[in-house]
Amino acid sequence: MDKPKKKIIYFEDDKDMVELVRIILDREGYLVEGVSGGKSGIEAIQKDSPDLVLLDLMLPDMDGWEIFRQLKSVESTANIPVIVITAKAQSIDKVLGLEIAKVDDYISKPFRPKELLTRIEEVLLARES
Repeated sequence: MDKPKKKIIYFEDDKDMVELVRIILDREGYLVEGVSGGKSGIEAIQKDSPDLVLLDLMLPDMDGWEIFRQLKSVESTANIPVIVITAKAQSIDKVLGLEIAKVDDYISKPFRPKELLTRIEEVLLARES
């Protein structure tokens, strides 16, 4: 019997980027739901309880860090792992994400498909153990 697919919600306002990530991850058996806004994404997370969140920091209606803060402040969503995927590639941004905010991982755009898959698998494996 096939194992159930892992569900990922991806906060990203660039529809092409969502489709690219969906194609990459679909081949590996993941279900990806793209959301372009913070409020609709938070509602989707509360409804669907995904296995992982991919989070762009620059969204039109809400800052990515605010989304992260809201997710971590609610008991039902606080333990969902979050990987930031962003064009903000300066080392200070990465330090802020990994060391201060304590996101599970931080990937700078552009990235290679294999890098994305590896990082997602590592975060999910760490959560399971």
